[in-house]
Amino acid sequence: MKDRIDDLLNLLEVEPDRLHAAELLNAQASLERLAGKTVAAATVDETRVTIVTQDGGRYHFYGFLGFEPAK
Repeated sequence: MKDRIDDLLNLLEVEPDRLHAAELLNAQASLERLAGKTVAAATVDETRVTIVTQDGGRYHFYGFLGFEPAK
């Protein structure tokens, strides 16, 4: 039980900027694996976006994914 409490306390010490940067790296890696594949379906839930490709692969994106228009 103490280990679990320590784990939870460590989660409280996460820096938001580092968490954001890590999430962007994970999303970028998933998007790179999607290159050249055909999207068969996509769903948007409260906590994630799921993309299913024609070959049956499932790609999950969590957190906030934003968009910046070209300048």
